[in-house]
Amino acid sequence: MKITFFSEEITFKLASPNKVRSWIKEVIRLEKHTLAEVSYVFCSDDYLHNMNVQYLNHDTLTDIITFDNSEEEEQIEGDIFISIDRVKENAARLNFPFENELHRVMIHGILHLCGYKDKASSERELMRKKEDACLSLLPDQ
Repeated sequence: MKITFFSEEITFKLASPNKVRSWIKEVIRLEKHTLAEVSYVFCSDDYLHNMNVQYLNHDTLTDIITFDNSEEEEQIEGDIFISIDRVKENAARLNFPFENELHRVMIHGILHLCGYKDKASSERELMRKKEDACLSLLPDQ
């Protein structure tokens, strides 16, 4: 049961990593999954764009890429890459505090690992509702 935070090509640290870990573990428990291991990698737009091209064949900027490494149905194991540049820009565009937008993106990755999709509009609507519900569980939100 491990959640780790790294950074690539940037210097970034979460303000409250233990609070965020506890929150993520609670969301996973409420989704009736078990945590094996999740690694978050905070990175630059360029770093994530290169990954998007290399692994997904998408030549676009994105805020998050989630790789599901689990071998069991209800187990959470994966790597979540987040562009801090993109999160900052999206937060400013949406007029949200940076930390709120970062938490939304972080839990978005976890929800993907729990099996939620966001390709169709109905899936995106459900994903947004789940994100909002999860964010309401985070202290000081």
